[in-house]
Amino acid sequence: MISVKEYDKDRFDRSKRIEWIDIGKLRESRCLVVGAGALGNEVVKCLVLSGFRDITVADMDTVVISNLNRCVFFRDSDVNNGTKSEIIAKRASELDPDVKITAKQMRIQEMKDWDFDLVMGCVDNISARLHVNAHACYHRIPYVDGGTDGMFGKIQVVLPGGPCLECAMNRSHYNVSETRFSCTGKSTFSTPKAAAEITTTSAVAAMQAREAVKIISGRKDMCTENIAYYDGISGETFVLKVRKDDSCGNHMNEV
Repeated sequence: MISVKEYDKDRFDRSKRIEWIDIGKLRESRCLVVGAGALGNEVVKCLVLSGFRDITVADMDTVVISNLNRCVFFRDSDVNNGTKSEIIAKRASELDPDVKITAKQMRIQEMKDWDFDLVMGCVDNISARLHVNAHACYHRIPYVDGGTDGMFGKIQVVLPGGPCLECAMNRSHYNVSETRFSCTGKSTFSTPKAAAEITTTSAVAAMQAREAVKIISGRKDMCTENIAYYDGISGETFVLKVRKDDSCGNHMNEV
């Protein structure tokens, strides 16, 4: 009979073998995940398995059938039966009995409490991104934004005092800032449904979660700088440099 080694009795033994990862800090941190769709599912999964223990998930939507091929926590029985945030909170908690996941059924514009150590952006429109970005900058909370489009994706790490999402925006972004590129198929959206598939979602969410682990472990010096783009066709990742815009409204009053 093969006996279980002592190190195999520790859920986080393999993570602890990466010397700079601070499991204690991950457990103590408060993390807000904005968006409970495909990216939100994968990000929450990665955060829980990485050691985060206090996670709030904010989303206003319910589950539809087209969510099921890339949302690990959703089931057929969830379609039109409960909110995405509530379902993620329930299912993700099953991954580890020690995790506390709070569901917020709301638009992020309704969020009043910004007492978090980290914000993860998993939304599908520029307006929501700018709202989260502005609040993260104002409260000096690190913000990791992610997005996908078919086989392509990107992440941007916004650290207090550094370039933010708005610093990298141009006029064309503002022209579509209120557009919500739905991948749920809801008829209330007048915009075309965006392409989405699970391998791109998983890759981008993993990149986001890895940055979250760096930030909370006190290794901001290791964080991805600027905007990292992921090409799921070639498997390549490339970086677009972003400079801090001192005229950006999010930085004008910084000390």
